[in-house]
Amino acid sequence: MAENKISENIEEYLEVLYRNGSNKEQVSTTKLSKELGIAPGSVTQMLKKLEKLGYIDYTPYKGATLTDEGMKIAQKITRKHRILEKFLIDVLKIKEENVHDQACEMEHTLSDEAERALCAMLNNPDVCPDNNIIPACNFDFDSCSQCYSQKDFDQIVNRQFNLLSISELTSNTEGVVSFIRGDSVLLDAISDLGIKIGSQIKYNPNENQMGNYFVRIDGEELSISLEMANNIFIRI
Repeated sequence: MAENKISENIEEYLEVLYRNGSNKEQVSTTKLSKELGIAPGSVTQMLKKLEKLGYIDYTPYKGATLTDEGMKIAQKITRKHRILEKFLIDVLKIKEENVHDQACEMEHTLSDEAERALCAMLNNPDVCPDNNIIPACNFDFDSCSQCYSQKDFDQIVNRQFNLLSISELTSNTEGVVSFIRGDSVLLDAISDLGIKIGSQIKYNPNENQMGNYFVRIDGEELSISLEMANNIFIRI
């Protein structure tokens, strides 16, 4: 499970890129500069460095998009941040106005093993206190129940591809359902609709109505709730 240590500064850049372009939308240098509180010239230099490292694709005067490798790192640090926010508010009862900064400090040192334990303790949360999606873990499981059944953390391997929940998709997308998050009640409800690991999915965000998400699963059109859309992940 060991990985090369990535600097906190790089993680912060990738986290902001993910927050503004999780579906690989291009994020402008100006946007990054404002969110990070860093001069545009310095941001440009860092983007050039991140491109050399293979974490982003950078277009001068336009902005940057995450590569698959950059997405993997960005999702991981974003997941830790949002799980920590949930823990700090729901369990430790930290004042909401203090939570973001504390989570920022803690996210870089939280181990994968501790993150997994927090997720289990919090019952697989799908959103943070700000209602932003908590990305899927990068462990190679089809469901949370599979994760629970593996007691030895050292035997867990990482997934080799990235995932996005249906509710995170911002453009027409086709893919394969590769992870379903949640407790047995939610998993059973999703299964009852005929949605399972390996299902072929087509999604057009413009078809959503009244809070419902319309998807085509193995050729059949279905309406699913926001909770389901938050917890059904497709390979991207």
